Amino acid sequence: MSDVVLSTLENGIRMITLNRPDSLNAINGPLVEGVCQAFADANLDPETRVIIFTGAGRAFCAGADLKESSETGNAGTTRDHVERLQQVTREIMFGPKVVISAINGWAVGGGLEWVLNCDFTIWAENAGAFFPEIRLDSFGTGGVTSLLPRLVGQVKAKELMLFGDKVEAEELLKLGIAWKVVPNDRVLPEAHALASRILELPAPRVSDLKRVLARVCVGELETAMSLEAEVVWRSVLENGGPSEEKESK
Repeated sequence: MSDVVLSTLENGIRMITLNRPDSLNAINGPLVEGVCQAFADANLDPETRVIIFTGAGRAFCAGADLKESSETGNAGTTRDHVERLQQVTREIMFGPKVVISAINGWAVGGGLEWVLNCDFTIWAENAGAFFPEIRLDSFGTGGVTSLLPRLVGQVKAKELMLFGDKVEAEELLKLGIAWKVVPNDRVLPEAHALASRILELPAPRVSDLKRVLARVCVGELETAMSLEAEVVWRSVLENGGPSEEKESK
C-alpha cells in the first residue's frame, strides 16, 4: 500500500486513510491509485467486515490537486485519471462491505463525491463541503449527477453543483447528505461504534443488502459516470481543465 493511502485492519474493521495532510489530502494520481487499490483489496479480504474511510490532518479531502492538474492536464492523461476516479466509486458502492466515511474538516469536489458513495457518513461539527468543479470549468465525477439529486432533489442538486456554495455540517445533515454530525473529537469513535453494530449483524445478509441496492441503481449510475467522464475529458480538450489560475479568479 502506498504511503499516501494507509490501510489497517483491527477486529474486522478496515481503516482506509487519505494521507497527504500537508496538501489537505488533495487528489493526485498516486492517491487515486492508492484508494482504488485499498478498496479493491478490502473488498476481497474475508477478514474485513466493515470499512471506515477518513482523512489525516485538517481535512478529509480538498478535491483535485490543481498543481498536478496544471502540469499534467491532457486528454489522454485525464481520461485515464477519471476512469480511476470512477473505479473508486464502483469499489465503494458495488463492493460487499459497508463503508462508513468519517469526515473531519472539508470534503471538496472529488473528495465529496467519494463521500456520497459511502453507505453512512459521519461529519465533525466543524466540517463542511462544496463542489468547485463548474467554477473551475470542469465537471463532477463519482456518479454525483445521479446520487446527489436522489438525496436533495433536482433543484437543490443543481444549485449546489452550479454555484459551489460552501455548506456546513449541520446544513448537510438537514439536506440528507450527512447521516450524523458529532463533536469534532467524536468522529472516529462514532464511526467505530457504528462499525461495531454492523459487526453484530449476519455478514452474508449485510453483503446481500449492499448487492441488491447496488443492482437497483447500477444502470443509472454507470450512465452518469460515463457522461461525467465525457464532459471532464471535453473540458480538457477545450481549455486544459482545472488549474490554480482558475481557482484564484
